[in-house]
Amino acid sequence: MEAPSGQGQRRLEFPLVSVSDLSPPSSAPAASAAAAAAATAVARFGDGDSGAVELRFYRENGVGDVVGGGVELANAQIFKLGPVQSICMSEGSETDKEKSYSKGFNIHFKTEEESEAFHCTFEQLKKEGSIKGTHLPNGALSTSKSKFDEKIEASSAKMYFHYYGQLLHQQNMLQDYVRTGTYYAAVIGNRADFTDRVVVDVGAGSGILSLFAAQAGAKHVYAVEASEMAEYARKLIEGNPALSQRITVIKGKVEEVELPEKADILISEPMGTLLVNERMLESYVIARDRFLVPDGKMFPTVGRIHMAPFSDEYLFVEIANKALFWQQQSYYDVDLTPLYNTAFQGYFSQPVVDAFDPRLLVAPPIFHVIDFTKVKEEDLYEIDVPLRFTAAVGTRVHGLACWFDVLFNGSTVPRWLTTAPGSPTTHWYQLRCVLSQPLYVMAGQEITGRLHLVAHKSQSYTINLTLSTMMWGPGAEQGRILQTSSTTLDLKEPYYRMSQPQSYTVAQDQQPHQLLQSQELNVQTQDIEEADILEQPAQNSGAHFG
Repeated sequence: MEAPSGQGQRRLEFPLVSVSDLSPPSSAPAASAAAAAAATAVARFGDGDSGAVELRFYRENGVGDVVGGGVELANAQIFKLGPVQSICMSEGSETDKEKSYSKGFNIHFKTEEESEAFHCTFEQLKKEGSIKGTHLPNGALSTSKSKFDEKIEASSAKMYFHYYGQLLHQQNMLQDYVRTGTYYAAVIGNRADFTDRVVVDVGAGSGILSLFAAQAGAKHVYAVEASEMAEYARKLIEGNPALSQRITVIKGKVEEVELPEKADILISEPMGTLLVNERMLESYVIARDRFLVPDGKMFPTVGRIHMAPFSDEYLFVEIANKALFWQQQSYYDVDLTPLYNTAFQGYFSQPVVDAFDPRLLVAPPIFHVIDFTKVKEEDLYEIDVPLRFTAAVGTRVHGLACWFDVLFNGSTVPRWLTTAPGSPTTHWYQLRCVLSQPLYVMAGQEITGRLHLVAHKSQSYTINLTLSTMMWGPGAEQGRILQTSSTTLDLKEPYYRMSQPQSYTVAQDQQPHQLLQSQELNVQTQDIEEADILEQPAQNSGAHFG
């Protein structure tokens, strides 16, 4: 099981498929040597009689050496022959022309993850020269079902890692120049946070952020990636030899892998649609608790979900018209109308992902803050945001528009990455929850409601949205709610509508001067102080009212 943060011991024992002596004594019977090579074994690090760190190999029951004596790490080298096979050599004499080795062992690990963990421990202990008193707060690699596996369906995880294991999807993200360029600027512009520091790249993907961290002077970067993309990341990093010596790629989930040392800074790109889709923020928080030193930095540091009601007659009609197919009463002499209502509601259960004109918003936005340095993993299982807006125009409200931004709170240059409407479009676009029953509002009328996100095992969220218009003027206190509309949507199944915003057309019953101007809605992040963001109300009251 995963050890509590700050209490786990360094993992010193590793199960092996087999280990064999490359030069067994001539007196050893051939059958005995073959049996020793085939036997399952355990590799164990320990302090030898001389006080130096030794590596010994034991049979699986731990009784008796598979090969005689131990190997002092100070005089040993380890070489990888493949993902699960390595050779450990003990150095002997050295001349001007060559180096000799007194003994060697062929080691076969059970998994690639075990091999990576062993190599990390080997190099770290060789550097430290002692085991006594050393600790590894993140604990050992769990052989039981991990926290990730317990809360995520296996089929969803398989598709997720398959998707991110393909270069074409990594290319799509790398070619989002707003995303990649902002990360580069945030890292390089804050070299003081990276220089001579240990960095963990959580969900490293292609390894691009690890390379940025190395460019910024990181002492060492551990690039943790669970998908097959880890192999491509190794190739990319090896192809940049000036940086590769300071980057180690580790294939595995952050919930399970072991690192040889704590990190001074975490870097990651854990954001999905609506910030929280794919539930990688939870892995980012787990990595914080397992790997990060107290008061270590996180890039990104804070995330905000922005929300505002919108009016878009074209979008509403487009979605509603999709269900017209089911109004046919003689489709090959079959009446389809019994399924019309179900189909109609089904189309409105899909969040719309596209880029839209900010002038479609009918009220100034509010936002909900998630501080990655403080939020608990469990807080992300359910997110409840109260909504309160004042309509700036009289129109029909068709739903709630959402987007997000994140802050890289660097010591030198704090920097924002935004997905706001009206800003350069990113691969996240924006998201809109469309109501099947629009609301009518007048200028100055209050709109209240609730956005309730509930995580599910398909690595996403169920969205529950309710919007209500409030009575105003004389007698308003007698009956506050005038009309209400609710919907439930699955963030896992969005409607990807288009890549760029449609041209905006003024409705016949609206005049241009009635509309909110886009410049009034853009978030002027450079004018927002850190304290204004971090000192927002706690969960369940986390909306900042515009």
